[in-house]
Amino acid sequence: MTSRLRNERLREISLKNKEKDKMKEREKEAKERETRVANGHLFNCITVSGNTLCYVCNKSIITREAFICTTCSVTIHKTCKDALPSCIKVKQKQLKAAQARNSSALHNVAFRTKVPGSRERPSSAVFASDSGRQTPLFPQLGSRRGRTPFHSLSKSVSTNNIGNLNDDTPFRRILSQSTDSLNMRNRTLSVESLIDEGASSVYTQLMGDLETDEKDFAADSWSLAVDSSFLQTQRKDVIKRQDVIYELIQTEVHHVRTLKIMSEIFRKGMLEDLQMDPLTVQTLFPSLDELVSLHVHFLSELLTRRKHSLQPGSTNNFVIQRLGDLLVNQFSGTSGEEMRRAYTEFCSRHTKAVKLYKELFTRDKRFQQFVRRMTRSSVLRRHGVQECILLVTQRITKYPVILTRLLHITKANDQDQEDLARALTLVKELITRVDQDVHDSEKRSRLQEICSRFDSRSLTIMHSGREFRREDLLCRKLVHDGFVLWKNATGRFKDIQVLLLTDVLVFLQEKDQRYSFPGLDSKPAVLSLQKLIARDIANQEKGMFLISAAAPTPEMYEIHTGSREDRNTWIRLIEQCSRVCPKMEDFSKEMETKAMLSELKDEMEQRDR
Repeated sequence: MTSRLRNERLREISLKNKEKDKMKEREKEAKERETRVANGHLFNCITVSGNTLCYVCNKSIITREAFICTTCSVTIHKTCKDALPSCIKVKQKQLKAAQARNSSALHNVAFRTKVPGSRERPSSAVFASDSGRQTPLFPQLGSRRGRTPFHSLSKSVSTNNIGNLNDDTPFRRILSQSTDSLNMRNRTLSVESLIDEGASSVYTQLMGDLETDEKDFAADSWSLAVDSSFLQTQRKDVIKRQDVIYELIQTEVHHVRTLKIMSEIFRKGMLEDLQMDPLTVQTLFPSLDELVSLHVHFLSELLTRRKHSLQPGSTNNFVIQRLGDLLVNQFSGTSGEEMRRAYTEFCSRHTKAVKLYKELFTRDKRFQQFVRRMTRSSVLRRHGVQECILLVTQRITKYPVILTRLLHITKANDQDQEDLARALTLVKELITRVDQDVHDSEKRSRLQEICSRFDSRSLTIMHSGREFRREDLLCRKLVHDGFVLWKNATGRFKDIQVLLLTDVLVFLQEKDQRYSFPGLDSKPAVLSLQKLIARDIANQEKGMFLISAAAPTPEMYEIHTGSREDRNTWIRLIEQCSRVCPKMEDFSKEMETKAMLSELKDEMEQRDR
């Protein structure tokens, strides 16, 4: 009996505890529902990784749970919700609702007077880009006569398509969370006001000179841009040729638009609104003025040719008979040399510009807010800073593709065929020269980096008895470098850094992030390429012998690379450099001094930029 009463009592206590737990859970859920609504945001709890940044304080979200707004998709710490500004999406919905109420009468009149069956969209419409089409930067232009919607043939690249630009781990923040939260809103107020009051109007004002050009090239192709009656009078080969010419001009319009965005929106905003250092902005956008000038002039020539090709009494029907002369002028002579310098400068500094952008975006909150709010605008959704840099870098490689197609559909007896062939050769040579200049610039920077980390006290003695120091590296050009394994006399392997220069092969060792000449069983760490032989090792796909016959007694080095391809590359480059390398005597002290002064001058100019 006692046992039964005790069990019933325990059961009652257990039921009461369960009821209390349920009440606590209901109260907790009610409290969470209250906390998940703030400043128009509707928050949900999510589990995030350690690389996710809080939108408010810009710190990594270390805790497993965070808040995400289901309306505007911002992610924050739970403790940062009170510091988050009002939800932009809610503001936009309220603004659109008010505009709709105020202009309902005007819209009714417009729709009543519309031609039946027409599918033209209203000028205020904004279309999403999830179906693969590009959002128009001038939505008010619409599409010509209700035909196909606006598509970009310039292949604008979205952030998702840029593979390795967003892979770096964000830097740790220095300031405390409370300081960030207090200072954030005051420091970004002017930028918020600028964008919230209408990035579209700012964009339209700055890009007004391109509005007419955008309208003339809003259709997908020439076939859709001209009148149907005019199109039916043209031969098929003419239509194909005009479609390619139209694409060339259209993509040039888009390229100039990208350059204008970089110049008039991002760069101007950084200098005037953020008061950034001009040298820092110049590093982000190198040779931008030169590129704008070159391509604005080229586009002007193309549009003038289109204007002169218009049919009498028409504003959209045209047939361009000749274009090769303009292309030859653009890619040759002074213009071609200016394009080479501008693109070499821009492309060679691409990596540095992207790296600096990431650093600024990580540590500078005003810069981060400026970029986020600019790119949040519908007109700049596909034209962020990184996207613009990549688009400009890729532009020069698009010309051969279009010119090859244009040349293919141009008749052999056409007066334009010879100029098109020459223009294609010129642009290919231009790309080759730019690629080589960028390659040389990268190798020069790499050699300067190695020299900056070189132990100034380290030296080695060559076979000729000459001393070789760090300064001797600067008067030469780096051809190739990499890590290999050197096998010593006892059969043990040692990690070695190898530099292939214009006339010597240099072995280095790295310790505590400093370079020095290694001891190689009393063998020289610098080999002259004169009489240097590179041979693969039988039955070893990664091994090779380096045999130096410059000394009275030949020296042999056994080297092993990471792969067969690496070994073959080393052998091929060593053989190539050995055939054309200058003699060691050609590198006199006077030449070394001149080379050092030239390198120092280049470095100072780079810093000034």
